[in-house]
Amino acid sequence: MHERIEWASNHMSVLGALRKDLKKNGFLKNKKISMALHVEAKTAVLAITLASAGAEIAITSCNPLTTDPPVASSLSKVKGIKCYARKFESSGEYYEALHKVLDIGPDILIDDGADLIKLVHTERRELLDGVIGANEETTTGVIRLRAMEKAGVLRFPVFDVNDARMKHLFDNRYGTGQSTFDGIFSATNLLIAGKTVVVAGYGWCGRGIAMRARGLGADVIVTEVNPVKAIEARMDGFRVMPVGKAVEVADFVITATGCRDVVSAKQLLRAKDGVVLANAGHFDVEIPKAEIERLAVKKRRVRDHTVEYLLPNRKRIYLLADGRLVNLVAGQGHPVEIMDMSFAIQALCAQHLAANGKKLSQGVYPVPEEIDERVATLKLKELGIEIDHLTEGQKKYLASWEEGT
Repeated sequence: MHERIEWASNHMSVLGALRKDLKKNGFLKNKKISMALHVEAKTAVLAITLASAGAEIAITSCNPLTTDPPVASSLSKVKGIKCYARKFESSGEYYEALHKVLDIGPDILIDDGADLIKLVHTERRELLDGVIGANEETTTGVIRLRAMEKAGVLRFPVFDVNDARMKHLFDNRYGTGQSTFDGIFSATNLLIAGKTVVVAGYGWCGRGIAMRARGLGADVIVTEVNPVKAIEARMDGFRVMPVGKAVEVADFVITATGCRDVVSAKQLLRAKDGVVLANAGHFDVEIPKAEIERLAVKKRRVRDHTVEYLLPNRKRIYLLADGRLVNLVAGQGHPVEIMDMSFAIQALCAQHLAANGKKLSQGVYPVPEEIDERVATLKLKELGIEIDHLTEGQKKYLASWEEGT
């Protein structure tokens, strides 16, 4: 086992606590699971955990630049696991790997961004009848799945892992908040304190990024299209303004919206000289790379994950990680303990699908409450924290409409 996988495994106590039960109950035995996730050490621990429970695993990356090559190489040598992930894949190679993962004829899909699920509904429809169900890891994928559900084309049940409380409250907020700056620091070695950081989007990921930026000493501006989230950002103490105005004063612009074309090349012409652009959203569509390429009069790579563009007005802009997930392309991804909780939910949802998926109709489902509670209970135990519990009298009071003060 590669050292990074061993390190992650030693710090993923929640998933470790589940491993024996997953194997003992046998629900995953002989189930074929196709996975498209960021293939790095924490993901490897999830894949190994599912394989140890008797599942046959085929895995590749959900992004062309987020594979850790030594980890992928090590994972491909584990019994019961086929790994097709590579770093620096072309678009064609990326989709070829997704198809190879689907060639096992999966019972269950574990997806991040919904590319696997989309392929099964479009190019690989012959697999539809064999799929019991799927899990979706991230906001972008859930948005796509809800659109499929609304259009009436989604053909099997999918658990919305992203919106499980033990996922988004910690993974999206604390995980994205820390790992985004891990990537930015690695790519730039620049100071955050005293700088103006613009955070586009105030969902749970944006909240985490804004919180960490303020903690690092930045003046933080939030941009939003949702009026409720905009008010929330303001009452959390951040300035709020349209992205066009915010870009004019920004030292860093970090996108985390799940949408495309968040900032335009025209707006970037009004940016400060030397503004740094980073994306923390799943797909590389939030920053308009193609527009910037057409607009620039000169382009050069100045650091491993940093490209400088010289604009016609002689101002420079710096794009990090090719506009892809900065926390994984230039950084190490979310902290190990964060992904421990998220992947524990993935494992338990996969088990739930294996046991009960055929009873569910097609659609997007919330993660069952008992799964969230189990992961939370295991995490509290690891932290050595005890909490109170409701008495029978308190339960009766909270369930009654007749009792008053």
